[in-house]
Amino acid sequence: MPRRRPSALRGGISVRRQHWRRRASIDRLSGSCTADIRRLELSRHWPESTAEAFSQWRSLAYGPLRRLAEPLPADACGIPGCWCCPGYFRDHLEDVIHALPSKSARELRALVRSLDRTILDRARILRADHPDEPWWRDQL
Repeated sequence: MPRRRPSALRGGISVRRQHWRRRASIDRLSGSCTADIRRLELSRHWPESTAEAFSQWRSLAYGPLRRLAEPLPADACGIPGCWCCPGYFRDHLEDVIHALPSKSARELRALVRSLDRTILDRARILRADHPDEPWWRDQL
């Protein structure tokens, strides 16, 4: 006797399939560095915050030049910890770089520095209002 198909046994009950959500990751990072970032995000930040900050910083580097040339929009609050200021993304990446183990920090730092060079090359002129502050805080 042939076996019944599972759909015949269920009697029209729809099959629930789990859709696994692929976590956002930063391209060109090793698996160990990604795991270190995930562990750090569980203890200090929220999941995928570093990938989001890197994505925003990359979009600033390769996006339209007007984003680099224009001052902060009127709806920007100016609070350093807020996501509406582009420098916050770089601050978040810097915080993660300093908290990671040295090998993972080197990997992430290399990617972030290449984006920094791209932003600085495209911006050409940056103000020097506060020499003690990092360039991304008051410049963008």
